[in-house]
Amino acid sequence: MRTLVRVLALGFAAVILLLVLAAAIGVNNARSTARSSASLVADQLVITRLLDEMGREQEVLNNAFYRLSRTPEIVDRDRVLADLGQTDRNIEDLARNAGTGPEREVWHSLDKVMHDFSTEARRLLNRKKVSATTSRNLFLIHEEATDEVARLVDLSYQRALETQARVNSQAKRLEAESLFLVVGCLAVALICAVFTVRIATRVFRKMEQQASELSRVSFRMLEVQESVARRFAHELHDELGGSLTAIKTNLAGLTNGSSVDPARLEDCNKLIDQSISNVRELSQLLRPTILDDFGLDAGVRWLVDRFRERTGIAVDYRSDFDGRLADETETHLFRIVQEALTNIARHSGATKVCINLHAADGRVHLTLSDNGKGLAPGIRPGMGLSGMRARARSAGGELKFTSNPGRGVSIEAWAPQSTPQAA
Repeated sequence: MRTLVRVLALGFAAVILLLVLAAAIGVNNARSTARSSASLVADQLVITRLLDEMGREQEVLNNAFYRLSRTPEIVDRDRVLADLGQTDRNIEDLARNAGTGPEREVWHSLDKVMHDFSTEARRLLNRKKVSATTSRNLFLIHEEATDEVARLVDLSYQRALETQARVNSQAKRLEAESLFLVVGCLAVALICAVFTVRIATRVFRKMEQQASELSRVSFRMLEVQESVARRFAHELHDELGGSLTAIKTNLAGLTNGSSVDPARLEDCNKLIDQSISNVRELSQLLRPTILDDFGLDAGVRWLVDRFRERTGIAVDYRSDFDGRLADETETHLFRIVQEALTNIARHSGATKVCINLHAADGRVHLTLSDNGKGLAPGIRPGMGLSGMRARARSAGGELKFTSNPGRGVSIEAWAPQSTPQAA
């Protein structure tokens, strides 16, 4: 479940990051496009205004040139000089406002040409007679001014084309980046969805297995409780009940006679000792007192000794842990060993069992293996293994079961090395 939450969190974070990146790129490109468009419009407005001014100035120059070239003797000299002065000032202002770039050089060149034209026109106005030869230079300067105006128009057109190409390039780049980010978002979302479905399926399958295992463990616990109750009933009735009946009979015989029979007293003592032994054994079956008094290591040793005596199977028990654990942890690990030894005695056909108990990295590790026949392929482990797994999880750990057909089984369990609470 934690893995599923991590995948979902990372997936949503990645999608949100891509969406934020897409929004940032979109806003940046939109601003860049707006700036380019605004620059294009501004340039066009400036060029239009400059060309309008230039048209008016050209008209003034044409009129002045016409007057000078046709009948200079009847030209209103003061008016022409005023027009030329105003033209010089306007052209100078236009050149000053042209800014930077190739147009600036053309505007300054035009300003120089206009200044030359004004100078030449003033020179001609000071002459009493103007011939075609003397006015030829004025014609050439006028043609040069016309060429500069044509250059201005051409540069303005080229700049407009460049700005339009830049806007189109930005639009295409925005489209490509947006498409890439959308595809990236879809890919991340798809990958996260696939991982989420797989992890969720695995989690649900594991939950179903655990629910089934829990049902089997619950049923097994009921069976064990019924079996223990039946065994206790038989033990109490057959062993303890029979012993107490025999003691009662002996005591009745002693009270009826005049003398004490030593044989009957000896028999009573044996029956009492046997009853005490039976009661002690029943008590140990319910809860070994050695586990409460001396801990897990001593409890497992006691269990191993009894198993060895009862079955004759050799047991190699090794332990480097002699500390105490929480009561529940000690009980769960003890019952795991007890259940495993019971299964070995009933089903494995083993001749040797190895048990290892050690502590490392804040955990208590329990390993148990035998040299029996193991589980045949396709055979599902019984409810005893489910109970052992449930006990390991209840202790905060895990249990791993490995079966090698013909070479026995191996059980590995661990639990946290928690400190027992003070009584």
